[in-house]
Amino acid sequence: MLKPVLVPTEETQPSDRSASIEDTTMRFAIALLAVAGVVVSSLALQVHYSNETEPCSINAKWDCGIVNHSPFAEIFHIPVAALGIAGYLAMGSLALFKRRRLVAALALGALGFSLYLTYVEKYILEVYCIYCVTSLGIIVLINLLGIWWVAAEWRAGPAQ
Repeated sequence: MLKPVLVPTEETQPSDRSASIEDTTMRFAIALLAVAGVVVSSLALQVHYSNETEPCSINAKWDCGIVNHSPFAEIFHIPVAALGIAGYLAMGSLALFKRRRLVAALALGALGFSLYLTYVEKYILEVYCIYCVTSLGIIVLINLLGIWWVAAEWRAGPAQ
């Protein structure tokens, strides 16, 4: 009796399956980090509109109130934290729609802006915000994953 022989096709190649798993993992990891970024930015936005003593006011070097009430906390009367929420929502949505290059480009711009704000915290305000530093960590991770995701596309070659 003859047994059928399975011949791998382009659609069932192991590398295609692993690429698909990697693609799914990356987009959901970036989306999850974006949700974390929305949460952190929302907490910073709450501090921006609050006049109370904040739980993140730890000592003279760590005070979210000072940072979020400074002139650097707004751009054209829009709170930086609100821009952060919009940016994270955009990155998360783009990741879910598999727009890896746009995710990487937006994340790179966000990293540059976040590094500028960290410079302001360190050298101008001389005080840090725990939410801002956490957001910087999240955007660094999104950048690393975004670069890896784009590189994976390049490694796979042109789409067919």
